[in-house]
Amino acid sequence: MAAASVPRDVTSYSIGLAAPLTLFFLVFFVAPLVQLFVLSLHNDAAGAVWGIGQYVHFLTDPFSLGVLGSTLLLGAEVTALCLVLGFPIAWLYHRVGSRAQTLIILIVLLPLLTSVVVRTFAWIVILGRQGIINSTLLSIGAIDTPIRLLYTQAGVVLALAQVQMPLMTLPLITALGRIDMNLEDASCSLGAGSWRTFWKIVLPLSLPGVIAGCTLTYAAAITAFITQSLIGGGQMLFMPMYLYQQASTLQNWPFASAISIIFLLAVLAVVTVFGTLGRLSRGYGGA
Repeated sequence: MAAASVPRDVTSYSIGLAAPLTLFFLVFFVAPLVQLFVLSLHNDAAGAVWGIGQYVHFLTDPFSLGVLGSTLLLGAEVTALCLVLGFPIAWLYHRVGSRAQTLIILIVLLPLLTSVVVRTFAWIVILGRQGIINSTLLSIGAIDTPIRLLYTQAGVVLALAQVQMPLMTLPLITALGRIDMNLEDASCSLGAGSWRTFWKIVLPLSLPGVIAGCTLTYAAAITAFITQSLIGGGQMLFMPMYLYQQASTLQNWPFASAISIIFLLAVLAVVTVFGTLGRLSRGYGGA
């Protein structure tokens, strides 16, 4: 009598199956990062003197620290705006019919189907002195002369928020979809108003999606070289452009490498904070 077949343990597959991905990761991510770090340990542009002078230069230079601070602040502003605008869209998605849901998903995903360069140039047209906003305000008599929208912090934040909006909205749609609608009905039946139900039920249970969306949006916003450069112009300097200037224009590769390492560590610190908040929010999400 043949022995009954035993289902194979899903964890019994050879770890060698991960070898191609591991090799790809080592060659195209770890190795360049190590080379970048080694290059940053040179005190001169020629790479002849070893030391940590580039790091000391950056960390003691008020201008460099200001660029780093403005870049991290830009990411926080874009993330906050995306959260404020994206949460109502995700909430509305689960309270409309299937046709309206299809339309919302199309609107959310449409920016991802368009080149970021095209979207950025569209914002240049919108925010320009002869753009749609200034033309509308002039036509209704709200302003006498065109206001400056392009090459401003507000313009960069607005354009980046539109570009990165799908990264915030999609995790929120997923998180809100996991919330049992009966909980909101039960809260309302017990006498809680709409805002109290939102603060006590909807928002805590959607925190995993909020944290995931904030992490993706923040990381993408502070590294968006094209949008920062075109909308901000030469009036504002952020870390990606600062890095580009040091590497391509000034050919100061050791300092550019040190900037890259410091910027990477700063981003990792922020992502770690988001990850910690995400782990803490799992207790709410699983409640």
